[in-house]
Amino acid sequence: MGIESESSGAKAPAIRFETHPSRYKHWKLSFDGAIARLVMDVVEEAPMRPGYTLKLNSYDLGVDIELADAVERLRFEHPEVKVVIVTSGQPRIFCAGANIYMLGSSTHAFKVNFCKFTNETRLALEAACVESDQHYVAALNGVASGGGYELALACEKILLCDDGSSAVSFPETPLLAVLPGTGGLTRLVDKRKVRRDLADVFSTLAEGVRGKRAEEWRLVDRSIPKSRFDQVVIEEANAIASRTKDKPGSGVKLAPLDVKRSEDGSKYKAEYKYVTLVLDSATRVAEIEVRAPSGAPETTVAALHKSGSDVWSLRVFRELDDALLDLRFNHPEAGLVLLRTKGDPEAVRAADRALHALQDDWFAREILLKMRRTLKRLDLTARSVFSLVEPGSCFAGSLFELALAGDRTYMLDGGDEPPVIGLSPLNFGPFPMPNGLTRLETRFLHEPSAVKRLEGQTDLLDADAAKKLGLVTFTPDEMDWDDEVRIAVEERASLSPDALTGMEASLRFAGPETLETKIFGRLSAWQNWIFQRPNAVGERGALTMYGRPERPEFDWRRT
Repeated sequence: MGIESESSGAKAPAIRFETHPSRYKHWKLSFDGAIARLVMDVVEEAPMRPGYTLKLNSYDLGVDIELADAVERLRFEHPEVKVVIVTSGQPRIFCAGANIYMLGSSTHAFKVNFCKFTNETRLALEAACVESDQHYVAALNGVASGGGYELALACEKILLCDDGSSAVSFPETPLLAVLPGTGGLTRLVDKRKVRRDLADVFSTLAEGVRGKRAEEWRLVDRSIPKSRFDQVVIEEANAIASRTKDKPGSGVKLAPLDVKRSEDGSKYKAEYKYVTLVLDSATRVAEIEVRAPSGAPETTVAALHKSGSDVWSLRVFRELDDALLDLRFNHPEAGLVLLRTKGDPEAVRAADRALHALQDDWFAREILLKMRRTLKRLDLTARSVFSLVEPGSCFAGSLFELALAGDRTYMLDGGDEPPVIGLSPLNFGPFPMPNGLTRLETRFLHEPSAVKRLEGQTDLLDADAAKKLGLVTFTPDEMDWDDEVRIAVEERASLSPDALTGMEASLRFAGPETLETKIFGRLSAWQNWIFQRPNAVGERGALTMYGRPERPEFDWRRT
């Protein structure tokens, strides 16, 4: 199974998201004490799939997979790094953004998922600045256009070389009839506080803004003469590093995930140590099983570091993250995900308590942050998600977050081995959603005091107690279980995927609006819509006609 090219209709090889710096084609990562350099030097003739060249340091998904890997490895493997300088290895160009020919030849689903992944990567980069004391500085030694400028916007500081040609720009609206796809408009006004009128001018000015004007408009932090640019970049990095605390101990290597994949007709299976993904393309239903730890948790910092990336909490969520990306990109036909868990719920809660007790250690904290990012990936996956609490389930603590992230939870009432659910300290703070609230706080917007009461709920709960506390949706008994679940699955699979994506995106993030909910809400709605409109992707739309001498043709009616 794999992604489909819009132009040929042929299946391309499946996309894999695991990589390593030794296999990077497009990024160069180097270290000098507390300062790392992440240099973008895209190989034109090495696109993720044939049919386009990556000119002008433009990027495709393969380039961004490497960037995501670098950001994550810097957090886990190089805690000594305090500042990351992001710059270009090519003259006069920082980054031209997403490759237009790649976008033009991709399916609609791929375009949207590509933008979503790049959004998640840039949010992870921003989070590293805030949460991990790894501060990213964009050193723009050339033109930063479209997604290239959006990458800079995700950094904590933007330094622009004032050499007469280097500029920042958002040419998407005037040239391509689309929007900046990686949260750029939101970051302009919400993060950098660019005045709305100036942001309006900037976003329709294809050639962009240079030098001091870019600084005056707050588009960059500093515009620096070319003769002093390299020196000032290092001075800024050293100044930030001097204000940042050291992390004790050495980094933890992220070992490769051991996954076995198989296909048999319409069935696909990916088997990890703690996670299994099974998909039936004929029914359009995927099942993800997540398993509890089998041994005692690490209760000391030394033991945690010794176990490294084999710590259950880290490994299980890395595996789940990989499975979610596999599902998102390689299996667009799957519309419904059934979440199951298996194992001892008390083993999960013990692992949670041990990790929570060690959270002052940088490695324990990074594990919690990885769990948070993976749960957000689930929140943002455009699939219906039903959780099934059955005999042998372990929806407890961190794994109960999976049920809370789902759209519905069905819990069997009774049976020879009645299933139970349970809470742990990790349900009450470490895993906020994109709206800034925990999943319990979002669930009980109507009654915030309910969350406080649940903090004292230390017992495992059967179906009756869980239903009374509002923690599950339905609790069929043994007689009704099979039929009720089957009917719910068949009904969901029969509904319009477009309507469901919009409905779920609207319902999942109740409560306050944040930078993240704005970015993903606009991506799910506006960019999703624009990517289907003839003005962008029609036979003579701007994205289709890009690079040709003819001008695009627009439907001038505003809707």
